[in-house]
Amino acid sequence: MSAEEFRKQLESRGIVIDDEMMKKLDDYAAFLKEYNEKVNLTAITEYEEVLDKHFYDSLLCAYRKLEGSLVDVGTGAGFPGVVLKIAFPELKVILIEPIRKRCVFLEELIRKLELKEIEVINERGEDFSLNHREEYDYVTARAVANLNSLIEVCGAMVKKNGCFICLRGKDGRSEIAEAEKAIRTMGFTVESITDEQLMNGDSRTIAYLRKVAQTPLKYPRKYNIIKKNPL
Repeated sequence: MSAEEFRKQLESRGIVIDDEMMKKLDDYAAFLKEYNEKVNLTAITEYEEVLDKHFYDSLLCAYRKLEGSLVDVGTGAGFPGVVLKIAFPELKVILIEPIRKRCVFLEELIRKLELKEIEVINERGEDFSLNHREEYDYVTARAVANLNSLIEVCGAMVKKNGCFICLRGKDGRSEIAEAEKAIRTMGFTVESITDEQLMNGDSRTIAYLRKVAQTPLKYPRKYNIIKKNPL
């Protein structure tokens, strides 16, 4: 995917990437490739692949304008959280990442791109949830854990009427169906599900889960319990 194709595809979806945003994304891609030589962040570092498999993939969830606050759990090298921040500069973003060396990369990236109102937290998602219940408009997580575990890790931090945005692979619809009990238990309902494709043909399923009731105070549990006995 070339930069021109990238911008054209996003514009057809109602997302305008202006020249300043594109410059930040180009700098992001270059810094990712450079930093990846000393710290293994991703297997994908070539520019056109980064545009498709990291940046475009991250923006597929923004089929509506994102406003307010967003937490990206298990953000890794900043996907989708940093990309969403670049595309929606007024969005307040928190990046949750348990591995310290990735947090160092993210902190350096944020300084390099001169991004404001974006914070990196070196913590596990379920631990952050315990101290930040019902605080955020959106929570995202990309390719992190099974959905019936992930909804427990992330769900408590979403405000009532807010959304948990699930970014899943080609089996996303079956994962969502299997997680129906967990979704309901955590106070959510499935608002919408869309099937998308990257330029290379890879499939994605994106679900908006709307929070309709407060999450019970006993959730989230410790991660070893979540993993051993998911909802």
